Amino acid sequence: MGVAHSVVPGGERWRQARRFVRLAAIGTGATAAAAVATGGVLVGQARQARRTIPMAEAPPPRCDGMYGAKFPGPALTMVVLGDSSAAGYGVHRRRETPGALLATGLSRRLHRPVQLHRFAVVGAISAALRHQVEAALECRPDIAVILIGGNDITNRTPRGLAVRYLVEAVHTLRDAGCEVVVGTCPDLGAIRPIQPPLRWLAHRWSRQLAAAQTVAVVEAGGRTVSLGDLLGPRFAAEPTRMFAWDRFHPSAEGYAMAAAALLPTMLSALGATPERRATLRLGDGVRSLPKAAQEAARHAGTEVSGVQVRGRDRGPAGRWAQLRRRAFFGVGAVPQHGSASDTSTVEGLA
Repeated sequence: MGVAHSVVPGGERWRQARRFVRLAAIGTGATAAAAVATGGVLVGQARQARRTIPMAEAPPPRCDGMYGAKFPGPALTMVVLGDSSAAGYGVHRRRETPGALLATGLSRRLHRPVQLHRFAVVGAISAALRHQVEAALECRPDIAVILIGGNDITNRTPRGLAVRYLVEAVHTLRDAGCEVVVGTCPDLGAIRPIQPPLRWLAHRWSRQLAAAQTVAVVEAGGRTVSLGDLLGPRFAAEPTRMFAWDRFHPSAEGYAMAAAALLPTMLSALGATPERRATLRLGDGVRSLPKAAQEAARHAGTEVSGVQVRGRDRGPAGRWAQLRRRAFFGVGAVPQHGSASDTSTVEGLA
């Protein structure tokens, strides 16, 4: 869904661009001379990206509050954790933030009020989730949405460490009885101000982190939805519509598209959509978890959740997982009876 990049002053953005360069030199495994040559190209590209991407404006609007207050019954408590993409940087109205979009969608489909608390912080890396979770638990949440990862790449956070912070957050929330849906690392290679070969490296690192996040989250009892380059093709065709003024974060339409991908999985996690209980077999969108994670990272909008095959959680290659591509729908009109549960298992996507 675009990029969960930190929104920082120009000097810090330049330092982050130089981190890309250092990572590129290390990751190539080339000779020192080749690394220097490659680094020179990437430095130039990072400098150009800095000139192209505008500096930060105002912080995102607050979206905390009650949604669907007209509906009867006790309110469902929802929390949003993560970075700038979770906070809704790039839009100017409360109703356009991902938290508001998702809370509105849940309220209309469940016909009950939703109390939303946003703890996401612009510029956050995965290490910040610990503090966000501590604050969120005071609200006794029923469901948590986490969007995180882009800043871990630009800040050179070791992948294993970033994933460890994320899985700790998921475990803590699940132990408290909270359902967890994670939108995995977006594709930094979708940012057009970043040119090849820097863009190619960012694309690779983003996919690798997204796959690792998926394995860890599902093992911890959560569900993931791959955001990847969800906006990539649309951005190429309609850059002024799908991304915000900074060409970095999603626009209101971009966030709506991401919310449409996340909302069906949230409803399923809450038990609001019936799942088919037929015995699952290999070929029914079922893979070993590592393989499912790799496939999901390549195909934006794919949900990954843990399943049983013939009564077993695990097979020879580890945890079983199911890939689904649920029908997207926005927060406006309530779908016809039964359509919210329409899903297709992922077949032959490799």
